[in-house]
Amino acid sequence: MNPSTALATVMVDEFARHGVVHAVLSPGSRSAPLALALHADDRVRLHVRIDERSAAFFALGLAKASGTPVIVACTSGTAAANLHPAVVEADLAGVGLLVLTADRPPELRGTGANQTIDQLGLYGGAVRWFCEVGTPDAAAGSEGYWRSMASRAAGEARGASGRPPGPVHLNLTFREPLAPAGDEASAGGRGGDRPWTRTAVPDVVASEAVTDELTREASAATRGLLVVGDTAADPEPLLDLAEVAAWPVLAEPQSGARTGAQAITTYDLLLRDDAFAAAHRPDLVITVGKVALSKALLAWLSPDARQILVDPHGAWLDPRRALAQVITADPGPLAASMTARLAPRLDRTWLDGWLEAEGRVRTAIDEALDAAQAPNEPRTARDLAALVPHGAVLTVASSMPVRDLNSFAAARRGLRIFGNRGASGIDGFCSTALGVAAASDGPAFALAGDLSLLHDQNGLLPVPGGLPDLVLVVINNDGGGIFNFLYAGHPAFEAVFGTPHGVDLGRLAAGLDVGHRRLDRAGDLGDALTVAGAGGGVQLIEVRTDRDANLALHQRLSEIASAALS
Repeated sequence: MNPSTALATVMVDEFARHGVVHAVLSPGSRSAPLALALHADDRVRLHVRIDERSAAFFALGLAKASGTPVIVACTSGTAAANLHPAVVEADLAGVGLLVLTADRPPELRGTGANQTIDQLGLYGGAVRWFCEVGTPDAAAGSEGYWRSMASRAAGEARGASGRPPGPVHLNLTFREPLAPAGDEASAGGRGGDRPWTRTAVPDVVASEAVTDELTREASAATRGLLVVGDTAADPEPLLDLAEVAAWPVLAEPQSGARTGAQAITTYDLLLRDDAFAAAHRPDLVITVGKVALSKALLAWLSPDARQILVDPHGAWLDPRRALAQVITADPGPLAASMTARLAPRLDRTWLDGWLEAEGRVRTAIDEALDAAQAPNEPRTARDLAALVPHGAVLTVASSMPVRDLNSFAAARRGLRIFGNRGASGIDGFCSTALGVAAASDGPAFALAGDLSLLHDQNGLLPVPGGLPDLVLVVINNDGGGIFNFLYAGHPAFEAVFGTPHGVDLGRLAAGLDVGHRRLDRAGDLGDALTVAGAGGGVQLIEVRTDRDANLALHQRLSEIASAALS
């Protein structure tokens, strides 16, 4: 076995021993040893994508949905640079990626050799660990070194070092010959398919003193509030705590906590009403996860209330500099311990005030949206979240789709919601959604804007064996609709913000061999989802809207919400 083949084979074998089951590869010459090793190992499901940026986001979606690190491998040069956007998202979202970049040997660097760039530390601080593995040779001890590096990489990607899970970068130098020589031996390794070095993710448990102190604060608070943003925390213990404490729960859609009887799903609309916001200021706020979707919520959470963030890694999630305390602990076990200590609150006046407002605004908004005949953006987001079947996954793009879901979708169970909320970019969305679909057992759906679709249309390119089944609902308002809420009326608005493109999405879908249908009546979304879901592969449902009309509708819905509260 030549050294390059040996390194690649050992690395793949060791990652499989650590439970890695998915790998995404973009074709290239220098990465041939990796490609062949991945193809040969039937413990790893190999996905091949021709565009490295798309491949990396596909891997990100796989890792999000599976909860385990995923390999993404590519050749040298700009191929490696194209992985960077997904690496950044994985870093900020705490998602494990094993980034394997092939590279030229040292004697070819800095010589003008083809497809050779400086790949050392290419992703900077966005990775949990970087290792230049070195040019493989047949020296004694090489296998142990390679397996040790792979074990460390797998552990770092999972968060075994105590840092959040995230991307790891191994730069693998391959010297020719790159193809197997025909005398291949087994990969070796420890017996029983055991990893070379086992790693374990540490439990981060709050001390008894911290738990007791926070429990006393929760008991003393008369206006407590639980806010849950983008987090991997188990939502059920959080909801149990809120129930015992009689607290409202303000949860973003992807948190998984927007399910209980105390979920205030209209909080964004409620807090835009000055009178309601002033009359419902909390005295204690416990936050879990990154909260970023509602400007009204962030503005309302003033430093006057005692705000406590619970994060397993002590992340400093405080853009408004309002936190009084950061508790480094797993939120689920801490919430469970607090629930066991707390006496159920009998006075539910505070909670009932929120629930009454929620009911009034929800009824008023639903009546207004149900009256619409033509499709619109808020209703599409609301209806999609309600109509997809139990056990489904829904991937939602950044910008307006996720905000509309946050503002208008009702509480429900049996739906896992994903989105790229780390860096909150629109890039790589189609690929991420397909990765989520490929790693999920239930039916897969996605909601995106036209720019998110166009930005990552490469993700929809046909592949051998076909793409995963995905129903993709696209809001087509011919440009950047979110900017109408920010810069509308500026003389240069259409040129530099609106950016109308005029793309015919039906023709685009046909060129990609993707099913396409337009939604002409708002009430027909359920039927369209049923038909699309039976079609197999990727099915696109286009919802055409007008950006100016969408802005006016949002303004009217805010007025309707305020009127319902008066």
